[in-house]
Amino acid sequence: MLYGKRILLTSTCLLIILDSFSQTKKNKHHFYFSWGYNKEWYTTNNIRINQPSLGNDYRFVKVKGVDKPGWNTGVFNKALTIPQYNYRLGYYINDRWAVELNFDHTKYQVPDQALHITGIYQGRNIDSTFLRTKDNLTYQLNNGANFFLFNAVRRINILGNDSARVKMNLLLKGGIGFVLPHVENKIMGQDNKSGFQYAGLDAGTETGVQITFYNRFYLEFTNKAVYAMYRNLNIYEGRAKQNLTSYELILSAGVWF
Repeated sequence: MLYGKRILLTSTCLLIILDSFSQTKKNKHHFYFSWGYNKEWYTTNNIRINQPSLGNDYRFVKVKGVDKPGWNTGVFNKALTIPQYNYRLGYYINDRWAVELNFDHTKYQVPDQALHITGIYQGRNIDSTFLRTKDNLTYQLNNGANFFLFNAVRRINILGNDSARVKMNLLLKGGIGFVLPHVENKIMGQDNKSGFQYAGLDAGTETGVQITFYNRFYLEFTNKAVYAMYRNLNIYEGRAKQNLTSYELILSAGVWF
């Protein structure tokens, strides 16, 4: 009984301290940082393969791509950066507007499927279909399709004022940036030298809800659309390119400071 009273007293004191802290600091929360995890869906896209020395210039048409969440098999049984994760670092200019560095570590893989190939293969015209296997095609941006965006952020109050212990805001974000993928592939049995590379530009919009506690901590749930253009991706004896359109769901936890 005495132990329970001590817990209750400690919890009450902590709430009073947090409440007092939020009252005195409410107008000084300019910077923020969040960390979370994401889930992606991709539209079908074309992947162009250009290998001049091999006489190849062809496309895989309407390729289906999937993500690899990682967090669905456990978060604390592996490094925090192995699953698909995201972070935001931002600065609020005023109560309504902020600027933000927005990064999503997303993954893209080509699963088993019947692939349509058209163009020139080994110097000959080709327009055919073959079944994808791990031996004839392993194509992935698996250590990240990696979307970087520089966003403008608009915050709209839904519930609670500055002095409220809990408040809710609608977030609207939009921006442009670049992609820094980790390219790993085996095309027609030929491996590339995998690694990170700058690959092109992207643009995206994001909307969601942010719930702030004691003007210090917050949870953020958003959905996001990204369009990314990948160019000069490293493959064996050549380059690949593709455009990706992705829809994301993102859950993050953050702090004001």
